[in-house]
Formats: sequence, structure tokens, C-alpha cells
Amino acid sequence: MIIGVPKEIKNNENRVALTPAGVAEFKKHGHVIYVQASAGENSGFNDSAYANAGAIILPTIEAVYDIAEMIVKVKEPIASEYPLIKKDQLLFTYFHFASSEALTKAMIERDAVCLAYETVEKSDRSLPLLVPMSEVAGRMSIQEGAKYLEKPMQGKGILLGGVPGVNPAKVVVLGGGIVGTQAAKMAAGLGAKVTIMDVSLARLRFLSDIMPANVTTLMSNHYNICEAIADADLVIGAVLIPGAKAPHLITKDMLKLMSPGTVVVDVAVDQGGCIATCTPTTHEDPTFVIDGIVHYCVANMPGAVPYTSTLALTNATLPYALQLANKGWKKACNENEELKKGLNIANGKIVYKGVADAWGLPFEDVASIL
Repeated sequence: MIIGVPKEIKNNENRVALTPAGVAEFKKHGHVIYVQASAGENSGFNDSAYANAGAIILPTIEAVYDIAEMIVKVKEPIASEYPLIKKDQLLFTYFHFASSEALTKAMIERDAVCLAYETVEKSDRSLPLLVPMSEVAGRMSIQEGAKYLEKPMQGKGILLGGVPGVNPAKVVVLGGGIVGTQAAKMAAGLGAKVTIMDVSLARLRFLSDIMPANVTTLMSNHYNICEAIADADLVIGAVLIPGAKAPHLITKDMLKLMSPGTVVVDVAVDQGGCIATCTPTTHEDPTFVIDGIVHYCVANMPGAVPYTSTLALTNATLPYALQLANKGWKKACNENEELKKGLNIANGKIVYKGVADAWGLPFEDVASIL
């Protein structure tokens, strides 16, 4: 198969979808790999490293899309890329369709085959291609939250871990999945007083067993959320419903419960966000203030640490990408239920129910296109 790796052009997206080691693996299986010039530079991989691994370097993004049967990316295509996508071209990337109606309709119109990292799902319901970036984003949410609690950043002027004789910050984490667990670990490690909330009692029992003494577990419901955020200094939104919009657990009215300078970091913003007032921001302009509450809503947080993120992502995606290249997408999806669940759009049809429901569009069972 002919594989194309374009340079990411979303604002401040510094990751790349494939490392030189990944190129070598594709070559070993007899595939041809085209990489756009400078695609890996911001992740620490120069063109010569790709060429030495067996890739062919192309000068433009147009050339990569034009020649490739499968495009491997990190983030969803943006509007300038839509016209480059060909009928039946396979795109393997993060899409998050439930947060963008325009993207959804554009991929239907282009008649592309869209296989989304975020909905590839194992039999135990875990999301193997979301996990590495969720780990990065969860840890980064505390790093960024701590920074924006500083007074020059319009925060309360609180040091997350406090000092002897002074109370540490209070951190509330909404969601006890991968993002929430990593966020709670990081905040606890810095000495903060942490409350992590989830709707699953079994998950709360597990978290209670593994977390240090400065982490408290709490059942997630409207009453408890209102109580918890009232004296919080940092709130992390870490709720995910695979392939669908995240539920709004904090409404605009609830911001009034929080004191000015509180920071909210909504890691779920690329799936619509679990804090109603959050809208996607960029690393270039990451925050805004509503009712005195500092909102950090960067939709591609791991893009700020591209070396770590690129290696972590490729470790997870490469085995699946190789299956798609070796067998073709139809055979690979028929033989691998995990990949089948990754199919969101194909043959001009939405085949993932969460995406169809998000925009009130027709849904076709995936079996109809396989």
C-alpha cells in the first residue's frame, strides 16, 4: 500500500503521525511511504532520518494527499485539507467528529474512509489509541493548571502544593478514567488536596485503593459537583463518552459557585467539553475568562510536548496501521473488531452511531459497507 504522512497544519500541532522507526516497519512489510518535507522536525525527526529509514520525501502536502492510498495523521483534517482528500482514500487519525458538524459533512462529501483513533475499542471497552494521548493530556492538565493559577495569569495566586504552614490548592477532577487518573496522580504528587469524581462505584473503589492519602474519591452527581467546585482552586474536566459529545457537568450558572481566579482545564473540549462555557482554544492563545473563572481549553494539549507524544502515539497506532496496510481496510476491519469500531464514515455514510446522533444525521450499520 502507498502510505502518506503529511505535516500537521493545525495551529501549534507539533506532533507527527509516524516516526522513522515506523517507516522502517512499513518498509519491512513491502509498503511505500511518502513523508512531507519537515513533517517530523518539531518532534525531533529530520527529513534525513525518514529518508534513511526508507521514506520518500515530498515537498508539499498536496503531493502527499495526491499519491497516497492511506493517509496517517495525528489531528483531523482542517478546512484547507478537505479538497485534497480523494474518494475512497483511507484516513487514519484522531477525528472527534462529534465536536464538528462541518468536518463530519466534509468527510461524507469527500467520500473518504475515516477510521478514528479515538473509537478503536477493545473487548474490555478500553480505547488503546486514546490511552497514550490521554495519559499525556491528563498529566499536562495539572502542569498547565498550576501555571494558570499564578496571579500574572489571572489565577488566584496559589501554589498548587502549598508550603509548610500554608494549605495546598484544592483540585477537583471530574472523571476517573485515564485522563482523570493521571491528573489526580500528578496533582497529588505536587502536594495538592485532590478530589476525583466518577459515576462508577467500582472505579471509585479501584481509585481509592491506588491513590495516595491526599486523594479523596467522590460519587459524581450534580449535588456533589456543586459542593466540590465551590471551594476548588483547579477543576479538571476529564469525562469521555467514546465517539459522542461529552456531557456538560458544569453549566454557566455553576461558575457563580466558584471564586474568581479559579482555573478550569477541560481536557474533553475536543469532544464538545464537559464544562458548558468551554470552547476550543490553541497553544497560541490558550485561555479566556468568563465570570472571573480562567478557562484553559486547548484541544490538542499533547501537541506542546511533541517528542514524548509522537513516540507514545506511534507505539500504539503502528500495529493497527500495519494491519490496515497489509490487508486493506475492509479485510482488516472484518478480521479485527477493534478496528471495525474505529470506522466512523465510509462510502459517504456515517457508520458510528455516536457521530450520527451528535448531528441528527442518518446512521448506517457498519456491516452495510463491509
